[in-house]
Amino acid sequence: MESVYGIKYSKPEVVLIQETGIGVAEAAARTCYDSFENSENEAIQYIEKNMPDNSVCQKINAIEESNLLDDLAWTYFHHSILEHANLSFLVRGTSRGVLQEHARHRMQAISVRSTRYTMSSVINAFVASQSANDRDFFINKVLSFDMLVTCDEEYNKIEIGAMYDKLLYQSKIVEDFNEIAVAKSSLGALEEFRGNPRMLFDALESGKKKRNVGDAFKHIISDNVKVDMVVTFNLRSLKNYFTLRDSGAAYFQIRWLAQEMMKQTPSKYLDLIIKKR
Repeated sequence: MESVYGIKYSKPEVVLIQETGIGVAEAAARTCYDSFENSENEAIQYIEKNMPDNSVCQKINAIEESNLLDDLAWTYFHHSILEHANLSFLVRGTSRGVLQEHARHRMQAISVRSTRYTMSSVINAFVASQSANDRDFFINKVLSFDMLVTCDEEYNKIEIGAMYDKLLYQSKIVEDFNEIAVAKSSLGALEEFRGNPRMLFDALESGKKKRNVGDAFKHIISDNVKVDMVVTFNLRSLKNYFTLRDSGAAYFQIRWLAQEMMKQTPSKYLDLIIKKR
């Protein structure tokens, strides 16, 4: 947690879940220069005149150092060869505000937790709260979801209260609000548990989820909502990402994300993209 401009924020969690190694990048570079015999790695030397079997491929993928890649990265600045190395990160708890900036880095694969499909619990909490006109039920229930990167409870109550007010406004002007909000098979629970928000919420949660519920309601959430994603960068793109985002000029939340990703990146990759001081 860190306080910025008077607001407390949680920081994202990051795990490296897949890496391809740097061996393929060296093999690609050696192919360009026809210089396999100059490699310090026997597996690279071997493929000069032989097609590799599975055991040789494993040895290539296990390579930890490459003098050629180091020269290309820091003497000749020939970074295109780094595109043969890829890393995938699981990110938990960054924000929608970060996502807008993160997505500008186009040379990546990115899969993000979708608000179209994952808002049902928030909407269920609102529908349940309306059974007894209980605004506090909605605020306290959504507060328990821990869905915001902001950490101050009183501030988050203001944020969640704004979500409630938007939904209340919408519910008053949309005649079939409940039909839009919950699955058809759960509509009977609204009458069965009328006046009991807790039991109605539990019933809605245990029923079928409304498909694409976020289409009608994602307007209620702000940039403070947490985002989970899996991102895959090639090493050249990752170099650009770290250069731009681990910077004092970067938005502080994306800087936190870049720093956590960097912590999870093994040194064999960092040595090729981050200049040693």
